Amino acid sequence: MLNFILLQDAAAAAGQQQGNSWSFWIMMLLIFVVFYFFMIRPQTKKQKELQKQRDAMKKGDKVITAGGIYGEIKEVQDNALIITIAKDVTIKVDKGSVYASAEDAQQATKDAPEEKK
Repeated sequence: MLNFILLQDAAAAAGQQQGNSWSFWIMMLLIFVVFYFFMIRPQTKKQKELQKQRDAMKKGDKVITAGGIYGEIKEVQDNALIITIAKDVTIKVDKGSVYASAEDAQQATKDAPEEKK
């Protein structure tokens, strides 16, 4: 009789363990879905947009480098840009270090909400 009661308790505990396992996996799936839609997806969209902007850069565009240097594109190469930063001063920078055109940066600062003091 005692063995029968112990077996029932073990079976009940195993069933409860199985239920906990399913709820664990459901919660992990929900966390991943939320993480994907709020973190991963917006970041990939932003990276694609930035890459599209870099591919559309052409001679004469005004740009800002990652180091904060303002200049005008003199020549576009495969992975680099030749930028004129002053009269007779040119630099070669990687396309990945150019983040925005000067016009886009000025527009972004105009559109940004002002801080309340």
